[in-house]
Amino acid sequence: MRFLDDRRFRRAFAVLALFTTLAGDAWRYSMGWLGYGIIAAILAIAAIALIIRERSRWSFNRLPYPLLAFFVLTVASLAWSFYPSATALGIVATWMTVAGAFAIAICFPWPEIVFLLSRALRIILGLSLAFELVVALFVRHPVLPLVPAPGVDYNNLDKVPKLLYWSRDVLFEGGKIQGIVGNSSLLAFLALLGLIVFGVQLASRSVLRVSGVMWVALAAFIVILTRSATIIVAIVVLAAVLLLVVLIRRARGRRDIRLIAAGTAVVVAGSIAAVSLFPTHLLALLGKSPDLTNRLDIWAEVTNLAVERPAFGWGWVSYWVPWVAPFDTLAFNSGVRQLHAHNAWLDLWLQLGVAGLIVFGALVLSTLVRAFALATDRPMIAPLEPAPFSIVAILPLLILVALLVQSIAESRLIVEYGIFLLAIIAIRTKLEPTPVIDDRAVTRR
Repeated sequence: MRFLDDRRFRRAFAVLALFTTLAGDAWRYSMGWLGYGIIAAILAIAAIALIIRERSRWSFNRLPYPLLAFFVLTVASLAWSFYPSATALGIVATWMTVAGAFAIAICFPWPEIVFLLSRALRIILGLSLAFELVVALFVRHPVLPLVPAPGVDYNNLDKVPKLLYWSRDVLFEGGKIQGIVGNSSLLAFLALLGLIVFGVQLASRSVLRVSGVMWVALAAFIVILTRSATIIVAIVVLAAVLLLVVLIRRARGRRDIRLIAAGTAVVVAGSIAAVSLFPTHLLALLGKSPDLTNRLDIWAEVTNLAVERPAFGWGWVSYWVPWVAPFDTLAFNSGVRQLHAHNAWLDLWLQLGVAGLIVFGALVLSTLVRAFALATDRPMIAPLEPAPFSIVAILPLLILVALLVQSIAESRLIVEYGIFLLAIIAIRTKLEPTPVIDDRAVTRR
C-alpha cells in the first residue's frame, strides 16, 4: 500500500474529504443518499488506512481526553437510548466523520491544512456561484434535487416546500442564493470560512496577491448574496477576537495584559447587557423576526422533550432520524420536518443530557484554550517582548470561534463539518501545541 505515502494521494483524499464534509448536500442532491453513502464509506476506509499507516505519529495518551470521553459517552448511550438502532447509526456516522478529521490532523501540519481547506472551499464556492448563474441565465426556474428526497412527492410541485429546492432561481431577484449545498445559511457559513482561510493565505503571502484578493472578494460577495444574520454576528465577533489576538501579541508585560483583560471583560459585559436589554432592536437591525425564524418554537419543543430525560438524554443520534419517535413529530419549519434543533447545545442536552453538555463543553473549552495559546503564542504570564507573529497560527482559533457563534442558531457543531473541523483543531493543537512560524511552507499558488 505504498500509494498511502504518495503526497498527491494524500492531498486528493484530504480535499475530497473536506469537500464531502463541507458540502455533503451537493452529493446528496445530485447522487442521492446511496451515492453519498458510498463516497463517505470509501473516504472512511482511506482515513482508517492512513491512521494505521501513521500510527507512529500518535498515541491515545497524546489525544484530547475530552474528545475520547465524548465518543465513549456516545457509545455508552446505546444502553439507555430510546431508539437504539438510530443511535447505532448515529455512532457509525460520527465515527466515520471523525476518522477523516483524525487522518488529516495527523498527516498534515497547519500550513498544509490551510492549503487543503482553500482548495475545497474554492471548489465549493466557485461551483456554487456558477450553479446559480446557470440556473438564472439558462434554466430560469427553481431547480429540485436530481434525486428526490425521501418522503417528498415531487409530482405535486405546489406542495413542495421552498426549503427543499436545490436552487430557487433568485440570483437576479435579490433573494438568498443557496449554491450547490442547497441552503443559504450553510452557503453563508462556507463563505465565511472562505473569508477566514483566503484571508490567512493572503496575509501570510502563501498565495499570489491577485489570486488571494480575487478569492477573498468572491467569498465576501457570496456572504452578501446570502445575507445571513448569524454570519454578520460571526464577522463582528471574529473581528473582535482578531483585534484581541493582535493586542496580546503586542503586549510588553503584565500591565498590558491586565489592561487588555479588563477591556475585554468590559466589552463582553456590555455586549451581554445590550443583547439582554434590546433584543428586539438588535434582531430588527439584523433583519430577523422576534421568533428567530421559528427557532423559538423549535427550541421550546426540544426543551420540553429534553427535561423528560435531563441527566443522560434520549441517546446519541447526530442528525435526527425522521422515521423514529420522537423525531418523527418533533419539529417543523415552513412545512419541512427539521433534522436538528437549530442549537447545538440544546441538541446535546436532548441527546446526551447534562452529561453530554459537560463532556462536550470540556472538549470545546480545552480546544479553545489551546487554539488561543497557539494564536497568541503567550504563556499565562506574558514575556516582556512582543511575540513573533504567525498568521497561520490564528486559523484554528478563528474557525473555532466561527463554529461556536454558529452553534447558537444551528446544530452543525455536532454533525458533519462542525464535528469534523472541531476534531481537526482539537487533535492538531494537542499534537502540535507550538505555533507555526513558517507561514509560507506551502508553495504559492
